[in-house]
Amino acid sequence: MSYDSYTPGSSDRSFIDRLGFSHLLATTIVLITATILLGVATRAYGAGLACDANWPFCDAGPYNLFPASFPSFWEWIHRFVSMFAGFAIVATAIAAMRSSRIDRVVTGAVVLGAVLTPIQVYLGRETVLSYNLEVLNLHFWTAVLIFVLFAVATVLVWMPRLTARHVTTALAVGLVALPLHVGLSSAVLGDVTQYSPATQTAQYAVTLALFGAVIVATIVGRRRLDDARTLAVVTATPILAVLVVFFGRHAVVTFPSTIAFQNVLSAFHFLSAAVLFVVFAVGIRLTRTASTGRAATRL
Repeated sequence: MSYDSYTPGSSDRSFIDRLGFSHLLATTIVLITATILLGVATRAYGAGLACDANWPFCDAGPYNLFPASFPSFWEWIHRFVSMFAGFAIVATAIAAMRSSRIDRVVTGAVVLGAVLTPIQVYLGRETVLSYNLEVLNLHFWTAVLIFVLFAVATVLVWMPRLTARHVTTALAVGLVALPLHVGLSSAVLGDVTQYSPATQTAQYAVTLALFGAVIVATIVGRRRLDDARTLAVVTATPILAVLVVFFGRHAVVTFPSTIAFQNVLSAFHFLSAAVLFVVFAVGIRLTRTASTGRAATRL
């Protein structure tokens, strides 16, 4: 099914057919990704309260809208980009509900993302007004859930153009992203000065790439692969990826913050990452074999 075709006289001509739903969806997920990474940078630079605990305004300029310093710039730009991300999320959900050509699963995913958006906005407000670890963690994981929902919708919309080879490619991306995620962690870098704001932001960019890779591998694999063993390996990757990120994040941002507890979380982080790395490698081998077998059968 194409989500970009135009039928004359269609009632949803106005926006979807000019831009194309798939491109609207892709733009939205780019804005969501930018919002998450700017949020990470804001926290890493210690700029979460730089706007003098004002929300939604900042600490300078007309009507108190603009940043007065470099730290408050991070908080301000995070809010600015997230505002456009929120508009794009709502627009995507409305477009999906108005079009009869959009798959119900896609519509459900983007609508759920839109429902979560005001909750995420409230959590963002609370990170400024009542700064604590529980709110920070909820704010992060809600953002990740919105990202996952839109990533799933994006893959489903582009599914007609995706083949079994894309499963192998996605697993290969995961195989590269995983050691980068671990290597950029504070547990590996050790010295807190090395775990700089730029390093943290880069780590979470790699983390989102890891999530995207396992989403592509799982969804496309379930549609394009037949072998039960290969499917079992591929569908195990999302669970393992969540565990890797959960343990890795909470080894740094944890409550209560004790050295012993952090060491336990770090150990689970490394163990789950090692298991996922093996699963990626096995999955690549199995999917390549399956793709080669199908090509030989066609010949």
